[in-house]
This record gives sequence, structure tokens and C-alpha cells, in this order.
Amino acid sequence: MATEYGDVRYEEEYILNSRGMKLFTCSWVPTDCEPKALIFLCHGYAMECSISMKDAGIRLAKSGFAVYGMDYEGHGKSEGLQGYVPSFDAVVDDCSDHYSKISERKENKKKMRILMGESMGGAVVLLLHRKKSEFWDGAVLIAPMCKIADDMRPHPMVISVLTKLCNFIPTWKIIPTQDVVDLAFRDPEVRKEIRNNPLCYKGKPRLQTGYQLMTVSMELEQRLEEVTLPFFIVHGEADTVTDPSVSKLLYEKASSIDKSFKLYPGMWHSLSYGEFPENRDIVFTDIVAWLKEKINMGNSRLERQQKQANEQNIPKINS
Repeated sequence: MATEYGDVRYEEEYILNSRGMKLFTCSWVPTDCEPKALIFLCHGYAMECSISMKDAGIRLAKSGFAVYGMDYEGHGKSEGLQGYVPSFDAVVDDCSDHYSKISERKENKKKMRILMGESMGGAVVLLLHRKKSEFWDGAVLIAPMCKIADDMRPHPMVISVLTKLCNFIPTWKIIPTQDVVDLAFRDPEVRKEIRNNPLCYKGKPRLQTGYQLMTVSMELEQRLEEVTLPFFIVHGEADTVTDPSVSKLLYEKASSIDKSFKLYPGMWHSLSYGEFPENRDIVFTDIVAWLKEKINMGNSRLERQQKQANEQNIPKINS
């Protein structure tokens, strides 16, 4: 299925993951130029790509980038119980497998590979980087989920009980939470669109899903210094879903030499979709400027690979 949005071609495709599940994938590719780089989207918890990341895909493609997305297991149009994340590692593996295959296509091998994740998708991006630390060329992190705020951290006893219950009732929707739609998405029109979008999960978090998100966040928090790839963090200062101070902590602790962090006064959690259009314009102007700066600096991964190849081809001189 292909749809044209001016100079952007949108396509959808279903793939099978390593567990035999059918996953939805999509892409936005410019038709008026050769893509400058590849951007791989990682959506947030309970969200999906085809509708809620459509604006981001079109904006980035119109700026000259090939953009690829996929719905995780249990999300959007992909198979699985809606809103259920039995294994965060499996989500990361699915993204890694699909996005790596796209990157390694003959026409894409010399293009830069940029990961872009929002909220839970930010955690997916950080784990993709950890899984293949030399493979990805950079990341855009939008209000990333990489630490549990101190006032939200559960008591060790609660964690122990939660762990045990997951063995018996993993899919039960019993975790009490506030309405995230009202907290994360500032534009009332977007809130209405999400509530009317059957592809977005709006029930209470399932027990195993909550456990997976909690353990991944706590584990990431302990290893922030292992982040080494170039990245740009953008975060709304008025975000009450993921704490902006956590993004600042990631920025300060990461070992990356090339790293940037920008806080947007008055903006909420979902910068790529939930903000008013004029605010999304501001955020994406900054993101595209950062992406173009990375491209102008050159592809250090390709330079390293070329150097290694040249060194291997130097004939040895016998003494």
C-alpha cells in the first residue's frame, strides 16, 4: 500500500518477527531527492506509528530523510494482546532485526542511521544502542524514559510482590494510574484523536507491562554512563510524565562526546505529536538542524570501517 503526501511516499508492510508474530511496519520517503540519512522511529507505550507518528514522519521526510517505523508487539496494528509487553528485550530485538535489515540494504549502506524515540521509545533507543554500540550513528531522544523519578520509585516490598504476581496474572489490568492522555498531550484536538484511535491502548497498564517498564527504567538508570553515541535530547519543561531532570541526568552522565540537551519552557510530554502545531514547528526545526549538522560532520562509522579495511589490505613486510 502506497500513499503520496506531496513529495513524500508513505508505504505499509507486515513482517514476521523471530517469534512468528505479524508486525506492522511503515515508511515515509522523499520522492524529490535521494534521502540524506535513515531515521528509525521508536514510539511510546500504548501508541503506534501510522497515525500518531504520521506528522513526524512527513515532517522529516519533507526535510530529506527516509523515515521508518514499526508497531511493537501488542501495539497498533501488530499482533499480540493490546497494551501487553511480555518482554522488553523482545521489543528491542524486533526493532533491531527490522531496522538493521533496512540499514544493510545495498542502497542504504552508506547512509547515516539515526534512531528517534519518544518516552518509552527513548528506552528502546538506548537499548538498541547498547545491543549494537557501533552500528547506529546518532539518536534523537524525546522525553526519554530512562529513570524512575525518586517520588515515583516503588518500595522494595512492592517490587517483590509485583514480581511474584506477574507469574500468575501477567495480563491483568490492575496497576492504578492517572489518565496519561490528559497528562501527556497538551493539544485538546490531539487528545480527542487519541481517544478515538482504536490503535492506541487506553486501559490501565497490564501487570507484566508495568513490571517490564519499571525494571527497564531502573536498569537504565544504573548504566547511563554506557551511552556513547551522539544524541540530542528534547524535553518539555512542564512534562509530568517523564521528569525533565532525568533527561538532564542522562545528558550529564552519558559518556558521549557529542551530546546536546534542550528544554522547552511550558511544553508538555509529547513534543512530536501532543503539542500545539506552532510548538511542534519549533521542536522539529531544532531536530532537523541537529540532524543536518551530524550529516555535515561526516559519517564517522564509515570512516572507521574504511580505515580498518585499508589497514587490513596493507601488505606485511617480513623482517
